[in-house]
Amino acid sequence: MRRDVRILLLGDDGVGKSTLITSLIKESFVANVQHVIPEVTIPPEVTPDNVTTHIVDTSSTCLTAKSVTMHGAISNKMNWQWLTNIFVLLYDLLARPEYRDTLETEIRKAHVICIVYAIDEPATFNRLSGHWLPYIRSLGVNVPVVLVGNKIDLRGDDVSNKCLEDEVVPIMNDFKEVETCVECSAKQPLNVSEVFYFAQKAVLHPTAPLYDSREHVLKPACVDALQRIFNLCDLDKDGILDDAELNEFQRKCFNAPLQLQELEAVKEVVKEHEPEGVNEIGLTEVGFLFLHTLFIQRGRLETTWTVLRQFGYGDDLTLRESFLCPRVEIPIDCSVELSPKGYQFFTELFQVFDKDKDSALKKSELEALFKTSPGNPWAHTAFPQTTITTELGAVTLQGFLAQWSMTTMLDYQLTLRYLAYLGFEGDTTTAIKVTRPRKIDRRKGKVQRNVFLCYVFGAPKSGKTSLLRGFLDKPFSDQYEPTARPFAVVNSVEIKGAEKYLVMEEFGTQYEAEVLQNKKRLDKCDLLCFVFDSSDVNSFSYVVNLRKKYHLEHMPSVFVATKSDSDLVLQRYEVQPDVYCRHLGLTAPISISVKSRQMADLFNILTAVAMCPSIATPAGFLDANSSTVRMKRYLTAVGVAGALIAVCLLGARLYRHHGPSS
Repeated sequence: MRRDVRILLLGDDGVGKSTLITSLIKESFVANVQHVIPEVTIPPEVTPDNVTTHIVDTSSTCLTAKSVTMHGAISNKMNWQWLTNIFVLLYDLLARPEYRDTLETEIRKAHVICIVYAIDEPATFNRLSGHWLPYIRSLGVNVPVVLVGNKIDLRGDDVSNKCLEDEVVPIMNDFKEVETCVECSAKQPLNVSEVFYFAQKAVLHPTAPLYDSREHVLKPACVDALQRIFNLCDLDKDGILDDAELNEFQRKCFNAPLQLQELEAVKEVVKEHEPEGVNEIGLTEVGFLFLHTLFIQRGRLETTWTVLRQFGYGDDLTLRESFLCPRVEIPIDCSVELSPKGYQFFTELFQVFDKDKDSALKKSELEALFKTSPGNPWAHTAFPQTTITTELGAVTLQGFLAQWSMTTMLDYQLTLRYLAYLGFEGDTTTAIKVTRPRKIDRRKGKVQRNVFLCYVFGAPKSGKTSLLRGFLDKPFSDQYEPTARPFAVVNSVEIKGAEKYLVMEEFGTQYEAEVLQNKKRLDKCDLLCFVFDSSDVNSFSYVVNLRKKYHLEHMPSVFVATKSDSDLVLQRYEVQPDVYCRHLGLTAPISISVKSRQMADLFNILTAVAMCPSIATPAGFLDANSSTVRMKRYLTAVGVAGALIAVCLLGARLYRHHGPSS
């Protein structure tokens, strides 16, 4: 909501614009005021909505019919009043171009315009639609307008006008910018403060975005916003706001719960006018919309606007950018992860929408979950093939949290937006945390992050996609499909009793160069995984040439030999893979077979390397001390896995030679 309001008073000369301003300031009638009052500024502490208010007076740029008639009528009376009127007439005629420019400038600066007419001068009322409103439109200005009928004291004791609605409705139908009409008297004074209150209200709580005055219904954008708010407040997702949910809504928007009798009174009002709006449990969506229609029709637009703004909506009924994506400073070499609050929010969200309590979200449940957002944020990715699912493709809680972990690392702004869309309570930035820079982690030898990024490179048909699918326990397929676009997967990995998340991303030959030439993207990566097919003589040379071409010698790297279930062949390169790795000071390539599910504890090893990158950084890029201890650290990370694999292989050989024991 804006913090200042600029009110402009327009109207024919003599209708009482300057007198209205003076009566507001002095709180009493002042008989003789200057022709145009200088701009008045009212401090925020004396206004109902705590906003600074600027009130600007104007002089008419065009002579009214009344002015000409008045001057003609008194032309035969040689007195000082006649001379005064002549001087005013001449002044207006001479200064009109300057006045017009000044007036047009003020009209364009105004937030709301009050067009004043005199109730004893019908011509000034006729010029509302005949001159002033078309004139404002001709300038391309689209701000709310309040019609102000002054001098109601001239009606005598009965100042009310029962025909006002009939007189004003045709104008409001033709000019949608007209918010309301107020009659007042600057002389008594009567309704003077109301004039400026309604002007403020027209800016701070406008009718036009919410309500179609001609059809007497909420506008579609308003309906959409209120339906979204209803769904967010329906905490148990049963389609009804019970008393507890209504009170929580009341607390969030107005910082005060409703008493039991107040709740019952609200439901009785709805039941009387909209029977489908309430049932034995509480308020339905129909009833929620009806209440806001009623608020607007009774002039309580501030109630609906308070609700909308509390849930992040701006004056155009779209969610404010500052609400969706608050500013977060991300220092160089840092990444973003979910905080404990973030994981708790997504866990509780999962549990609420897991209606069949099978610990997985199927397609319909995911659609319901994303109902208050623009849709599934991963619709244009390979999701749900990017995370852990059941055999039927429903996303498990582990997979749901892993997917958000990956999203937050790769695009934290998307996570912030969806936290807002999905109803995170409070400041969404508390649901994420910025990690310590990687260089500091590496220098201290202790990585404090929980989510790691591994880029996977390799020749076509080397098994990269199968490797990523194997990370998620997806079924193996012999059918080869080339990687057409980047493909990322994520899963949790347990290291020393702590849960970490490993994101593995491959790019395919089409995008490899784009990634490897981009320093910023490489800096976000924790390690590189070079994959080659141990049964293809040319596969290893591909990754070696990739390392040389893009100068990747400084990056922590792990070499993986796939298809160990096939016949091993000599690689067509000057040295074999194990010798090449030994020359770099790295461990020999890890042999795996995704098809046979022989993974050699690869993903734990990759995560361990990400946590301690020095154990897999080429020797030429480490200091002497790091080189000395690297192998010890590496053996610590993979020793258990290697021992288990050796035992399994020995058991398999004994089985083949001796058969099963009796």
